[in-house]
Amino acid sequence: MPKIIDHDKRKGEILVHALKVFAEHGYADTSLSMIAKACGLSRPTIYQYFRDKEEVFHFAVKKVTGEMFTQYVSIAFRMDKPVSLRLKEICADIIMKGYANREVLTALADVMVQRKREGGDFSDIIMRRTVKLNILFKRMLRYGIDGGEFRNFSVDDVSAQLFTLLESIAFHMALLDNFDPKASIRLIHLFIDNLSQ
Repeated sequence: MPKIIDHDKRKGEILVHALKVFAEHGYADTSLSMIAKACGLSRPTIYQYFRDKEEVFHFAVKKVTGEMFTQYVSIAFRMDKPVSLRLKEICADIIMKGYANREVLTALADVMVQRKREGGDFSDIIMRRTVKLNILFKRMLRYGIDGGEFRNFSVDDVSAQLFTLLESIAFHMALLDNFDPKASIRLIHLFIDNLSQ
């Protein structure tokens, strides 16, 4: 009887191994053959799931951001805490998840630099992966204003500032050995506290 393969499970397993290879060797020096070897699979088997290393990496970013967004929606619409505390909780979780996966962030920075050298731009991919979170932040900020918790401000501008701050923190996290996640969380908390009435 032929072995039944759970393709979604295998794709997830390939992803776990691929992220380790990206973290260890960097994006530029990683090949699909290396990923296949780390998975204990042949290259033709890997090609059944991903056409190249870029697709593996994009799938990884999509999977991680999708899972995070689902978690953040549940936090955002829990009405047992003020909006400011919910925003702080989401931002702190983003920072701590990033810190726990610094190697992946470094690989992402590696991809971005390589794409830039090749004349490409990575901003469209980041924008697509973060648009839902940006909309969620805007809704939360609007709830905070409407509920009297926050002063009146441009929701679009403040959301953009919050994203820029988180992106800056992510790059520091990926590139600086002395990165302190607690200091970054305090900075985000200070930013959010300054939105209050």
